[in-house]
Formats: sequence, C-alpha cells, structure tokens
Amino acid sequence: MFNQLKSRFGSGLAVGIVGMVAVWLIALVILPQILMIDYSLRPNLLPVDIGGPKDTFSLVNYETLFNNKIHLSIFFKTLWSSVLVTGLTLLVSYPIAFYLAKVATPQKAALCLLLLIIPFWINEILRTFSWYIILAYKGPLNALLLGLGFIDRPIRFLSGDGGVLIGMVYAYILFMIFPIYNAIESLDTNQIKAARNLGAGWIRTHWRVVIPHAKPGIATGCIMTFMLAAGSYAVPALLGSPGSRWFTQIIYNWFFEGGNWNQGAAYAFLLLIMCIGFIALVMRVFKVGLGDIAK
Repeated sequence: MFNQLKSRFGSGLAVGIVGMVAVWLIALVILPQILMIDYSLRPNLLPVDIGGPKDTFSLVNYETLFNNKIHLSIFFKTLWSSVLVTGLTLLVSYPIAFYLAKVATPQKAALCLLLLIIPFWINEILRTFSWYIILAYKGPLNALLLGLGFIDRPIRFLSGDGGVLIGMVYAYILFMIFPIYNAIESLDTNQIKAARNLGAGWIRTHWRVVIPHAKPGIATGCIMTFMLAAGSYAVPALLGSPGSRWFTQIIYNWFFEGGNWNQGAAYAFLLLIMCIGFIALVMRVFKVGLGDIAK
C-alpha cells in the first residue's frame, strides 16, 4: 500500500497519509479499546480508593452478565435479532441491488439511487420518529389497513420487536445495497445471458452465477448491517417496548444511569467480541478474506 501511495503521490505525501491513518487508528480505535478493557477488569470504586489495594484486576464484571439471567437473555436476543435484521435486509436489498446494476437503464438507476439516498440526508433519530408515527396505534398505517378492510381493529405494531425490526431494516438498508450493487455491477452481463441461453432459470442463474460473484459485497453488507444493528441504541429505544429491550440499552444504563462505567465497559467489550465473532463467521461462510471485502 505504501509503495502504491509513494508511486502516485511521492514519498513525502505518502508518509503523511500513512502517518495520519496511523494516528487515527491509534487515537480513535486502538487506545479507546485498550482503555475499555482496562475499565472492564477493574471494580467500580470511589475516587479515593482508585489505585489502592481494592483496585485490582478481576473478571467480576464479566461474571455479572452470566449470573444475571435477564441481561444474559437480552444479550442473546440482541444477537439473534441482529442476525434476523441482517437476513431481512439482505432479502430486501438483493433484488434492488440487482435491478440497479443489471436491469435499470443508467437514467433510472441514477433516479432510484437518488430516491434511496435523499431520506438519509435527515438525521437517523428523525427518520426513526417518522416510523414511530407510521406504526403508531392510531397512525397512518393502521388507518390505511382499516380503510382497505384488511383488519377489524388497529394493531399495536410497537408492542413487540416488530417495530424495531422494521426500523432497523430501513435504517441500515443502504449499507447492504451499495456493497452488493458494486459487486454485481462488475459482473459481465454476458455471463448472465449465457446462463439464460443454456436453459438456466432465474433462480439457478442467480444461485450459480450472480451470487458467487457478489459474495464479497454480500459479506460486506452483512457485516456492516449486523454491527450497526447490534450496536444500535436509537431505534430500539424509540420503536421498542419495555419487553423488547436491546443490549445497548443496558450498556447505556450502566454508563449514564447506574454510573458504573466498569460494568458498562465489560458489557460493551462482550458485545464487541460478539461482533468480531460474527465477522469471522461470515467470512468463513462466504469464503472471503479481508482483501476481498476491501475491494
């Protein structure tokens, strides 16, 4: 990488670029994670006790999660729900990405991309509030369903996890569409035509030709969507009910309501480990490496 930058920009500018990237990684990624691990291994003490005999490393903060059945169930529910959000987002995004890359004309593709991007010019919280209004008990969705005669009485969409799933799929759909779109766009259209001319149906064509070529894009989209869903706070806080709490809400409570940063750091680090494990699993399932994802 450095040699490529050196040949393109010169040695001086290449050193500057690499240096800025290194500072960014160290200051905003590596050091905060080291500090979080350090916090997670220490007890929550009064200021006068910090650095004293009570300030020792232990795994007590991690044991708290596994001894608390409610928090542990929310942890695994967050894991499963994030996987479900990723799967639903993939199902919605793949046809859109294929249409934009191989079916739509350049003018239609540009218009569709613009229509997809414009709503994301608005803050995520405001977009989540719009879904809160749409899914409300007396909101426009219930009014439409009642008017069409599909339901006899309003549905409480916000009483369970349904509203959270819908809000997350909408919030992170672009992070799935664009990687898949970029991967499919590089596929030679003649390969699709050849498969069709040889008698393959659309399902077989996608399974044997399009999806294998788009694996890096699909893996990237799944990784980004899962990590955003697992670490989301605004969507479950606004669209969820008391019975559909997210693990990030518990972490927030430890930091800002309970005042126990050490316990919150332990919970946050376990969430990070969960995300890293999912990344490794996706890379193994799709048989892609970091180089493939970076492309």
